[in-house]
Amino acid sequence: MRSTPSRRATATGALIAAAAMLVVGVQTGSATADGSRTAAAPKGQTAAQADPGALPADLSPAQRTALIRAADAGKAAKAKELGLGAQEKLVVRDVVQDRDGTTHTRYERTYAGLPVLGGDLLVTENGSGRTESVAKASRAELKNVDTTADVAPAAAERQALTAARAEGSKASEPERAPRKVVWLAQGKPVLAYETVVGGLQHDGTPNELHVVTDAATGAKLYEWQAVHNGTGNTQYSGQVTLGTAQSGSSYTLTDSARGSHKTYNLNRGSSGTGTLFSGADDVWGDGTPTNLETAGADAHYGAALTWDYYKNVHGRSGIRGDGVGAYSRVHYGNNYVNAFWQDSCFCMTYGDGSGNAKPLTSIDVAAHEMTHGLTSVTAKLVYSGESGGLNEATSDIFAAAVEFYANNPKDVGDYLVGEKVDIRGNGTPLRYMDKPSKDGSSKDYWYSGIGSVDVHYSSGPANHWFYLLSEGSGAKTVNGVTYDSPTSDGLPVTGIGRDKAALIWFKALTTKFTSTTNYAGARTGTVAVATELYGAGSAEVKAVENAWAGVNVGARPGGGEPPVGKVFENAADVNIPDAGAAVSSSVAVTGITGNAPAALKVGVDIVHTWRGDLVVDLVAPDGTAYRLKNSSSNDSADNVQETYTVDASSEVANGTWQLRAQDTARYDTGYINGFKLTFP
Repeated sequence: MRSTPSRRATATGALIAAAAMLVVGVQTGSATADGSRTAAAPKGQTAAQADPGALPADLSPAQRTALIRAADAGKAAKAKELGLGAQEKLVVRDVVQDRDGTTHTRYERTYAGLPVLGGDLLVTENGSGRTESVAKASRAELKNVDTTADVAPAAAERQALTAARAEGSKASEPERAPRKVVWLAQGKPVLAYETVVGGLQHDGTPNELHVVTDAATGAKLYEWQAVHNGTGNTQYSGQVTLGTAQSGSSYTLTDSARGSHKTYNLNRGSSGTGTLFSGADDVWGDGTPTNLETAGADAHYGAALTWDYYKNVHGRSGIRGDGVGAYSRVHYGNNYVNAFWQDSCFCMTYGDGSGNAKPLTSIDVAAHEMTHGLTSVTAKLVYSGESGGLNEATSDIFAAAVEFYANNPKDVGDYLVGEKVDIRGNGTPLRYMDKPSKDGSSKDYWYSGIGSVDVHYSSGPANHWFYLLSEGSGAKTVNGVTYDSPTSDGLPVTGIGRDKAALIWFKALTTKFTSTTNYAGARTGTVAVATELYGAGSAEVKAVENAWAGVNVGARPGGGEPPVGKVFENAADVNIPDAGAAVSSSVAVTGITGNAPAALKVGVDIVHTWRGDLVVDLVAPDGTAYRLKNSSSNDSADNVQETYTVDASSEVANGTWQLRAQDTARYDTGYINGFKLTFP
């Protein structure tokens, strides 16, 4: 059976919360002459090469700008092609391209001139410009929205200020006054206000709280935090070469080769940009925290490594792909045990840790924070619920990738978290990728309520998935560190190497994920990317699926375990037409005495790019239909891979049973991948 569509499938913090922050990893590849890495195959496996055409293209800032201009010129025609309403318009946010010319364009939407929050789209076109797929953050129809507010903006402002006070902010007025928006992220479109409140949070982290208020009822619909906590003689990486700029007899920490990234000294302040590090000798720091240049050297070095990783490995020139560097601020606050990214300043900020002795400026921290910036300009994963956990995990995953890429002997790659900055103060890591729950708070596996957990802890299953996909399950020692990674189903997972795992996640982030992607959507996106890169049925695709099953997201190919009872199965693929007639997969049941059981197990495996489009029924031999699943615009995951229980005790067991599926909406397609009945 194939496991993903043959076409391209479709599917948005503070560094710590209590005792949580970022993640690092283990080197599995070797350096090449151009600084890139080649993936090492796990022991006993042959290394498979990715399809070159499916790899991200190395776009210059000028090429990216040209693609954005072309998309902007064609956005009205694209809106018409997509069937958007007369009051809807598209706004181009970003464009990335594969080497074979496949183009992925991200759009925001407006309705009657109002921004639509949760209305983002990701359109994939082949090299000839034909639309191949459309991923939507929400499948709800955007129409019949009353744009006249019943609630005054002042009420929304009061609600937002109250919510911010609960986070520690003392702000008496919002940073950005309430603006009218259409809220689409949770299903039916609603006229709302979005208010942004500043100030500081309880621990001194800047506050940028977004609160969405229903403009008809005054109810709070949603809130999220937009501040993502996360030759130099450095404290953590030894003596390194830094990119600097010279003006006369003075040097500054300005990396002219990397988008003019600058590093500033806040000198224990908590506002403003600070003072650009400068000096006459072009030597920075002495390796101790008492020399304020040392933290500047660490942060500057980490930013350079992160820039190089994304440029040399994934072909992305800077966080936004525009060749422009962000900037760093060090020595924030006094004894501030945190680091964070802010979109509003496009910058990273680092505290000096407990006693101002452990600045949070190690390689992995820098990569973690810069990656929050990458997520904010690509998938834009909303920093709350499951998408928030995936946002945090993305920063953790690429913190690991950058640390491995650096290959620095003073800070070798591992799958521990924060082993250099020692936030706990007892020498133990903060988080563990092989078994996230070892930190006492993170979750090893997905479960239905994980969206209500703090995003630093709900990131655990994705971090665990990345470890399993990279290294595999079970006990092993890597770079002198011992790991022992379990799986939710007790079955083994064989890794494919960290570099392949990171490539799959990067391409999924930039070409599959939207602002509302959840764990099911992440599985779909990564499986689709693995298929594009390595081919359907490849070892890489199976490993991606097995790793997700290992953290309780989806099933293993073939089910993984022998079934209990007598099984009748049809593994033939049946294509489901887009917005077309119902199709069926059939199994012939024989040799069963009497009627079917009251707990007939119906195993459904449908691969589809938006499960909310699907209506699924079990049809008995006499034609009686048992509804397994209704279509729903709020059912925003991908695929239907579940086992349903049906009371079929009134049906004669023997005969032809059918799984019937119908796609009720446009633009998303798939197929029945398998169907089985299990009789006890």
